[in-house]
Amino acid sequence: MINPKDWALPEKLRPRPQDTRFDLAAVQRAVLMLRAEVPEDAFTAGVLGTERVGHGVVIEAEGRDVVLTIGYLITEAGSVWLTTYDGRAIEGHPLAYDTVTGFGLVLPLAPLGCPPLPRGSASGVAIGDRVYVIGHGGLEHSLVARLIARREFAGYWEYLLDDALFTAPPHPLWGGTALVDEHGRLVGIGSLLTQEAGGGEEHFDANLFVPIDLAEPVLGEMLRLGHAAAPPRPWLGLYAAEQDDHIIIAGLSPDAPAHRAGLQPGDVVVAVAGQRVSSLPGFFRAVWSAGPAGSTIVLQIVRGRDALHIAVCSANREDFLRKPRAH
Repeated sequence: MINPKDWALPEKLRPRPQDTRFDLAAVQRAVLMLRAEVPEDAFTAGVLGTERVGHGVVIEAEGRDVVLTIGYLITEAGSVWLTTYDGRAIEGHPLAYDTVTGFGLVLPLAPLGCPPLPRGSASGVAIGDRVYVIGHGGLEHSLVARLIARREFAGYWEYLLDDALFTAPPHPLWGGTALVDEHGRLVGIGSLLTQEAGGGEEHFDANLFVPIDLAEPVLGEMLRLGHAAAPPRPWLGLYAAEQDDHIIIAGLSPDAPAHRAGLQPGDVVVAVAGQRVSSLPGFFRAVWSAGPAGSTIVLQIVRGRDALHIAVCSANREDFLRKPRAH
């Protein structure tokens, strides 16, 4: 676990207040440090850990101040603590996690004492534009970056973004950071460190951000219901990889639908409900179009020299996650 106090970005990467068109200090005050503690027996503890540290961004939603973050930081959290710009520790309630967008929402249990960050739109940011990645802790934890790409992104854990944002140079503690445009508006939330192709065989590190636009349709539902109102997608509980136009099962969540159905690591998925698949996005979309959570989905696989049809009774992913305590 990285402690934000233990590192600082090189000065040449940091934004300078005199170079921005917006009040940089006000933006920094809206970004909090977030610490979550998760029980050891939680479903995600083995993958994501029991102590999670990142950032959260104060926004206004339906007339109240809430903290928007990336959902994996608060999934199944037993406790959440927010640290403000001036060092105050405030308890938070893990209010919602939307598995489709990846956003998480925290309700502060005391006044935060800082203005919410205004939201913009990722549609107004073009490749090559200057952006700012703002972490908690002032200039030392923020950097000037460029939007280097925007494209579809498929995560091996049954996650898909149609238009993810990629920036470089990368932020070393990216989870929950605020991606801000040149007008000081929030346009994305930090999610991942990725490897991007450079010239020849070279690669370089970048960050992936979830566009803020995806939050707008579900924020109210997350506040009122603790989740999005749309019917949950079918979830198989597997980790998939794309290799040479093949979909390979790389791992299985214990006692999840795919594991119960008898799928094995190394199985190659050829088709879903009779529909051929050759890419990770195509595989996920085929599963999600087969019916709501709970639907039985037939996968055609190759295992060694055998061709098999395996019926998987899908589930709602949220049913496997520990629910926040009532507050």
